[in-house]
Amino acid sequence: MYLSKEYKADIFKEFAGSVENTGSAEGQIALFTKRIAHLTGHLKSNRKDFNTQRSLQKLVGKRRSLLAYLYKKDIERYRAIIKGLGLREIIK
Repeated sequence: MYLSKEYKADIFKEFAGSVENTGSAEGQIALFTKRIAHLTGHLKSNRKDFNTQRSLQKLVGKRRSLLAYLYKKDIERYRAIIKGLGLREIIK
């Protein structure tokens, strides 16, 4: 699989603070972002893979809802994760 245990551990260590903190919003957003990037690459070469396309849309929706939660809960954490992942321009 493209996301091995070690790779996931690195993601959570970098964005969530520790390897055991797998439920944090920042860690989940980072993991979803890596998965979205992988599925986007897959869909570029397999345009008619509609199951993967639906999975990608669901992941984008989950990430969007977590980002909205983080935006409402703590704007500084939201800005940090956006900047760390390079998702969009930071709202000031």
